[in-house]
Amino acid sequence: MDPSYAPYIAVALIILLMAFGAPVFAALALSGAVGIVLVEDFAFLMTRLKSISYSTTAVYTLTIIPLFILMGEILFRSGLADNMFRALSPWLNRLPGRLLHSNIIGSGLFAAVCGSSAATCATVGKMTLPELERRGYSETQAIGTLASASTLGLLIPPSIMMIVYGVVTEQSISRLFMAGIGPGLLLLALFMIYLVIWSLTAGKHGGAGHAEAPMPFLDKVRNSWRLIPLLVLIGGILGSIYGGVASPTEAAAVGVVLSMLIARWNGHFDKSIFLESMFAGLRTSCMIAFIIAGASFLSSAMSFTQLPTQLASTIAAMGLSPNVLLVMLTLFLLVLGCFLDGISLILLVTSIIMPLVSAAGIDPIWFGIYLVIVVEISQITPPVGFNLFVIQGLTGKNIFTIAKATLPFFLLMLFAIVLMRAFPEIVLYLPQAMTG
Repeated sequence: MDPSYAPYIAVALIILLMAFGAPVFAALALSGAVGIVLVEDFAFLMTRLKSISYSTTAVYTLTIIPLFILMGEILFRSGLADNMFRALSPWLNRLPGRLLHSNIIGSGLFAAVCGSSAATCATVGKMTLPELERRGYSETQAIGTLASASTLGLLIPPSIMMIVYGVVTEQSISRLFMAGIGPGLLLLALFMIYLVIWSLTAGKHGGAGHAEAPMPFLDKVRNSWRLIPLLVLIGGILGSIYGGVASPTEAAAVGVVLSMLIARWNGHFDKSIFLESMFAGLRTSCMIAFIIAGASFLSSAMSFTQLPTQLASTIAAMGLSPNVLLVMLTLFLLVLGCFLDGISLILLVTSIIMPLVSAAGIDPIWFGIYLVIVVEISQITPPVGFNLFVIQGLTGKNIFTIAKATLPFFLLMLFAIVLMRAFPEIVLYLPQAMTG
């Protein structure tokens, strides 16, 4: 068989295996192994099996992933989200949209210490959805804001997606973390502006809730002390990285210690919670490690066929502008994101896309943030939108009803990409300031 057919056979095999429900890492590894055998031979595959598995997983940088996952699991069980909601609610009473903004701000704050979209969605949603329903807020807007804002767990640092992207593309994780702050704040602002406009146009009976009895200013201030542990945790992690005091891995270790202290301070930390967090974090970390190893086989098969180089040359020969290339990539990634989870999407496409990005002269740090936002969008697009499944479990609503509620926020995320392209400083200012 002509070896040039190897990458197409590998991709077809991935689709077939996933259609039959095979685990992602198994589909990636088996497809890559088949591709290598078609290009080289079985003996070469066995040689590469050991070297690829070790070289892609025995990486010091990857230790940051289980640390941040463990931190998120501890915080998930610490009662931090409940304190956050109680502190934010009094300040939002006069803002159009009122407590609906708690989904957005609460998700943004929790995302900054969690790094997981699904954990953010589950934690904030368990607390806010029943409360918003009780107070007469629009169910559609409550679901839409929660599903969309919780995706910021992938963008606002610390972000597991950024870590994976940084490892596989050999980019600075510290710079990626800094680059995610501006776009994260931009998306928070766009979501809140939309809510204000919707609330003003919906009127009193549009599901924007009812004004509550105002709380004295001093009581608001006293209530806000609940946010202090969260702000200390965020400041400890990002401040140590930005100030050059600690590497991202060291900052993650600091975050784990601080999360245990916060959980203990909240009275939600004991041996059983610690063990639950450890085992949950271990399962997630092992899953990611297996997916990384599996994707490395596919990447290796692709590199042997020279397909990425050929694609880059083809795109370059077409003379597409970087903007047209980004439009094409966005459409391609959105379709692919409907069927793959975020980590699989990043690992699957970077080996093919990065040569195209380099040939177009697109900054790899900027592209990393762009890619994370596209993965965010895939979290709220059926049929494989993880946040949609989480909210379905919380509410029992039809998956497409939930997806419809997220449509305005889907469009706002696309608009944010346009703004980032028009004003790349939104992404690049902090990383450049960090390196001088």
